[in-house]
Amino acid sequence: MSGTMLAGSVVLYTRIPSLTKYYMSELKLELTKVVTQMVPAQIDDVMPELPSETGLPVPGSVKSPF
Repeated sequence: MSGTMLAGSVVLYTRIPSLTKYYMSELKLELTKVVTQMVPAQIDDVMPELPSETGLPVPGSVKSPF
């Protein structure tokens, strides 16, 4: 019984890094999907409407100071 517990503990202890790495990569993938879906909607809500008309042209008599 002690040998089985020792073997199980060793196997579990050696597998923890790979399991952690697997679940972290899955979590990153899921978060990336969620953020990718959220960002376009947020950008559309914040962007102002484009103007349908422009102003008058700049007269040719105005000289640039540069």
